[in-house]
Amino acid sequence: MHAAAPVATAAPVGADTLAGSSPAVRQALDASHQVWLGPLRLDCGVELARFRVAYRTYGTLNVERSNAALVCHALTLDQFVADEHPVTGKPGWWDTLVGPGQPLDPARYFVICANVLGGCMGSTGPLDVDPATGKPYNLSFPVVTIADMVRAQAMLLDHLGIESLFCVVGGSMGGMQVLQWAAAYPKRVFAAIPIATAARHSAQNIAFNEIGRQAILADPGWHGGDYHAHGTLPARGLAVARMIAHITYLSEAALQRKFGRNLQDRTAVGFGFDADFQVESYLRHQGKSFVERFDADSYLYITRAMDYFDLAAEHGGNLANAFKGTPTRFCLMSFTSDWLFPTHESRTVVRALNAVAANVSFVEVETDKGHDAFLLDEPEMYRTLAGFLQGAANARGLKFPA
Repeated sequence: MHAAAPVATAAPVGADTLAGSSPAVRQALDASHQVWLGPLRLDCGVELARFRVAYRTYGTLNVERSNAALVCHALTLDQFVADEHPVTGKPGWWDTLVGPGQPLDPARYFVICANVLGGCMGSTGPLDVDPATGKPYNLSFPVVTIADMVRAQAMLLDHLGIESLFCVVGGSMGGMQVLQWAAAYPKRVFAAIPIATAARHSAQNIAFNEIGRQAILADPGWHGGDYHAHGTLPARGLAVARMIAHITYLSEAALQRKFGRNLQDRTAVGFGFDADFQVESYLRHQGKSFVERFDADSYLYITRAMDYFDLAAEHGGNLANAFKGTPTRFCLMSFTSDWLFPTHESRTVVRALNAVAANVSFVEVETDKGHDAFLLDEPEMYRTLAGFLQGAANARGLKFPA
């Protein structure tokens, strides 16, 4: 697959904007495009005079600039949607969607995926140096929202000379961004595909996020968020946060099918607190590997952004008002075993779209794989995506090479 070579733009004059950051972040940034943009007024009232967006592109923008597809990433993912991750060496996290012969084939579409504002894979976030102090922001970085992330992406598209997107697609937190895009920039989005998501974060999801954040804050290595200056990492807290979150991405059926009560490398329980069970070993591995690629402060900020998301609240408490008069065509998808973003959350959005006579379709995919099903091999999901995208491309008048 063709992925355009990284392009670096000049950083603001002054100190290294990533001083003290991990080698992983620098490696990710080196493997990405990067551009400095600004100013950006955030929902919290703070203005970022300049901020960096790290992103990847796949394919070629057509002459009409009408084939651009924006992929919005979920909580702990990043811009490496369809090529090898420079830190983990793993394949792209959604190469079943973006790739040769896939629904978003780079031979047809110009695919863009950007690390969100507040992230830790190159876009400006708490790891960056505050130009006002010359020191890393850490917890002095302003709190960002999903709407702030989308405004930053819109400025990236302005920089790329893309006035209108063929489609915006994403799952989970990525789906929140899709809904925000459709509400805030309806004339810039021809088709929107929110998957396994909601128009606001539920009390249960806020609760799980808070447990994860408290695990990080309680880690002795956290040092009030200034752990890099102390040469430490809140590794245990971040690992626990990941373990908690990872359970919510799966279903009881998936856990039972994959692990059951099988023991890990032993024939009998050890009558102690080592990982007796395979599921314990699996979660410990998930926690350990996550610490190697993600930043704890970024985790605090991005989970908070999800908690604050409430699209109806931005429109007088009426979700339908967010989409009034929209020209965008929508395809929503949910999964029967997803208890993190259950189907009724998607149906709420569908009802709001129906209330304003929007062009909307909805599919509930039957699966026992839980919330993570949108990242896994689910043939019905990809058949639906392929069909919707082809219909939208026909309506848009896109012409593809034979």
